Amino acid sequence: MVHNFSETNSIFSTFVAEIRDVEIQKDSMRFRRNLERMAEIMAYELSKQLEYKSVSVNTPLGTAETELVKEQPVLATILRAGLGMHEGLLNYFDRADSAFVSAYRKHTTAEDFEIFVEYLAAPKIDDKVLIISDPMLATGSSMVMVYKALLRQGNPSKLIVVSAIATPDALEYLHKHLPASTDYYIGAIDDELTAQSYIVPGLGDAGDLAYGEKC
Repeated sequence: MVHNFSETNSIFSTFVAEIRDVEIQKDSMRFRRNLERMAEIMAYELSKQLEYKSVSVNTPLGTAETELVKEQPVLATILRAGLGMHEGLLNYFDRADSAFVSAYRKHTTAEDFEIFVEYLAAPKIDDKVLIISDPMLATGSSMVMVYKALLRQGNPSKLIVVSAIATPDALEYLHKHLPASTDYYIGAIDDELTAQSYIVPGLGDAGDLAYGEKC
């Protein structure tokens, strides 16, 4: 299921507008914080899909019955652009284990490239809910490569993908190559993907905007 946050009017739209705005983008701290805030809202929404257990909590005056998440998910992200959204998810799932994967495009021409995964640090994910965050889903290739790399650590019970901006092409590709039960939490869906696989209107390079241009 695709949860497209741009289909409903809310304060979330402010954060999407600000990460796109070329003037506001000049403030890298605000850019990172907006990605973080978007992920926090998504964390709240996707938490409704998790399994819960009944717990008794002792208060100074008695006992309160409540429902808590049965098991913490594993939070994975793609370095380096995904760190802002990862932090937002971790703010809410603050007891979750984290996984980090380095993936990048290696261009042979302006339009042709391969995805390489160079680094992976992850806990065991057998029978865990796995949440992978990446701000931009242009073609979906990086997300699929990262998911396959994470399978070295086991088979998750559920996969959830969190992203700020995606394209229909990416979502179609992911539907074909990720588990059919995967849920997608997307800030906005942009229709155009250029020949160089850039999203339009998009927002530019999320990693550069958050952490500075790379050489």
